Amino acid sequence: MLVPLYEAVYERLEVRAGTRMLGLGCGSGLALLLAAARGARVTGVDSDRERLALARERLLAERERDREDGPAAIGTGLPAATGAVLPADRITDAAEPGRPSYDLITAFQPIGTVAGDERELAPALDSAIPLAERGAPVVLAGWGPPERCATDAVLRAAGRQADRLREGSRRPARRDDLEEVAARAGLRPAGSGRVACPFGYADTGSAVRGLLSTGVFDGAIRATDRQRVEKEISEALHPHLRRDGTVWMPNVFRYLIARRP
Repeated sequence: MLVPLYEAVYERLEVRAGTRMLGLGCGSGLALLLAAARGARVTGVDSDRERLALARERLLAERERDREDGPAAIGTGLPAATGAVLPADRITDAAEPGRPSYDLITAFQPIGTVAGDERELAPALDSAIPLAERGAPVVLAGWGPPERCATDAVLRAAGRQADRLREGSRRPARRDDLEEVAARAGLRPAGSGRVACPFGYADTGSAVRGLLSTGVFDGAIRATDRQRVEKEISEALHPHLRRDGTVWMPNVFRYLIARRP
């Protein structure tokens, strides 16, 4: 669903052959795959090993389509110069001895999804920034204003049970979220933009499954149970259900480009 965001950033930063990119919170690897298709050498890290497995599978399939020694190589260790998909606790393994390894770092998991997500990103940034060249862009992403994000109401609804246990509660995105994260990481803002990223699904069932697969609702599920969360998501989706049974939610996302000093 965030493909327009990825593509807008890659186009603006001219991601191409020779780009060495590190993706923080790479999830199932779609952003890595799109960068690799442009010729970039990609490395991704994530704390969810199931999503890492899917990222590895996707990139291996892409490499199978390009039998030559393509830009996206997959592994669980060094050499990172060829690309890798790594658990988040092994982010330092992404370093290439003797030189900065990356000229682009991305953190596309949107800030402003649950309370405290900006603090959770800080350790990953602290570990990743020393792996980048000086002046390298670091891209942060976040939800746009709640009134321009139809999915915001769905996220709030599914977070009701989590709120009761103060775990993974939903909070609206703030105007300066990205700038605050960049400042705490010692980065210099160098540009920003907004991108329309509508969420569209074939039916309510696929919408529920798709939203759950993002991991946004993991805290709510831990706080209550999956069946209850699925029910709350389905009810929250009713205003976005169209006559043909499809689900359509317009959203706007924001990105910030900051530079390593």
